[in-house]
Amino acid sequence: MSGPVSTTDAPPEATQASRAKPACIEVLPSREAMVGAMRVRRALPRRERRTVGAWCFADHMGPELVTETKGLDIGPHPHPGLHPVTWLLGGEVLHRDSLGTEQVIRAGQLNLMTAGEGVTHSEEATGRYRGRLHGIQLWVAQPEVTRHGAPAFEHYAELPEVQLDNAVATVLVGEFGTVTSPARRDTALAGVDAALGPRIGAWPLRREFEYALVVMEGEILAGDQVVRPGQLAYLGEGRDEIVLSAAERARVLLLGGEPFPEPIRMWWNFVVRTRDELDAAYQQWQVEDPRFGRLRSPLPRIPAPAPFWVPGR
Repeated sequence: MSGPVSTTDAPPEATQASRAKPACIEVLPSREAMVGAMRVRRALPRRERRTVGAWCFADHMGPELVTETKGLDIGPHPHPGLHPVTWLLGGEVLHRDSLGTEQVIRAGQLNLMTAGEGVTHSEEATGRYRGRLHGIQLWVAQPEVTRHGAPAFEHYAELPEVQLDNAVATVLVGEFGTVTSPARRDTALAGVDAALGPRIGAWPLRREFEYALVVMEGEILAGDQVVRPGQLAYLGEGRDEIVLSAAERARVLLLGGEPFPEPIRMWWNFVVRTRDELDAAYQQWQVEDPRFGRLRSPLPRIPAPAPFWVPGR
């Protein structure tokens, strides 16, 4: 489910992370895109909202039927400067990377990869699972102090939960309420998946964080606004809580974090700071520079398209 980010999503000439707004409820449309063999609804980045804390990418995929040999079908591709986070509500995916990892991820499990200076990975059919695939991939921008470090990979078969008035919340990354996820985080943030019942409830938030909601199933009421799949509800910062309700069962992802203070450029599968860094990453991937490692996969390696600023593209 990794990328790519296009100039439609985040013009690379715009280098600033989105500025946080005071408490609000802004419902923004996602953009439909094809990633590998699957249609996704891209909630982040959008021109209107590039970041929420350090979260800079959110692709909601499925539910779609896959087979043992045909699934996401995303061949080897590179990343620098970010954490790809994969979370499934249904189905299975095989993750491979240039660190030598081969990990099947199932519903209710978390994959978190650290790209650092550079890594390559693929997302493939498992060779055995047939059925419904439904989930989301998220990117977290790494800060300057860690983005040139070594790549790494983490997998968690179980994560801590929080019981709320109207939901059971799984803490994927960061902190929520009194619970902390074991997953790596390089900035202060929160990522929470919640299964809502048909009730109203107040969820605890941190005033120094900005937040957003991505509805995965059903629909919810945030304040007085209805939010459905294919939309991102930006909540701003300065809140102690948010009141959410659902008429029927629903599934929602809460993303939050301290506003990201650093400039950020996003293009294709690269998260960097400057045009020179984009040029270098593009050229290094094209010539198979060892920066991104080596990965054996049955799927073909994905070539980077020529950046729009390259003459004669």
